[in-house]
Amino acid sequence: MGKNRAIFLDRDGVVNMERNEYTYRPEDFHFTPGLANALKILKKQGFIIIVITNQSGIAKGIYTRGDVENLHRWMNAQLAEKGVAIDEIYFCPHHPSTGKCFCRKPDNLLIQKSIGRFGINPSGSFMIGDSKRDVEAAEKTGIKGILVEKNLPLTLHINKITGSYG
Repeated sequence: MGKNRAIFLDRDGVVNMERNEYTYRPEDFHFTPGLANALKILKKQGFIIIVITNQSGIAKGIYTRGDVENLHRWMNAQLAEKGVAIDEIYFCPHHPSTGKCFCRKPDNLLIQKSIGRFGINPSGSFMIGDSKRDVEAAEKTGIKGILVEKNLPLTLHINKITGSYG
């Protein structure tokens, strides 16, 4: 079992504001309030930060894998300007209408991939998401899932992990 601890984050509604439309362009992407500060607190606590997100708009033909990758590069550049980094972003490009996959939450293939790649200890790690499927994916892997209300500041929830608001 790995020694590293990780915070897994859903993207839409936790990292960026959920707008009830697909978000794949920088001009439509707005970080949730205080995200960079929350990530700094978690990094100081020694957590690896990993985003796990379903991006079914790819399978539906609404946007491309390249659109998502470009948005994630832009997102990381914006966070870097604030002195913080996300260690990795994994996304599932599938939709249930196009067939069964094991990477789409509530399945946990992307979390398992992270555990192997980064040497993560599931019992010391957390998944923060705004949907039951986020929590289910985490718990299938032995990670504590924290269900949050979408679009609220992450700093409201990190006390469940760090014991303080930072």
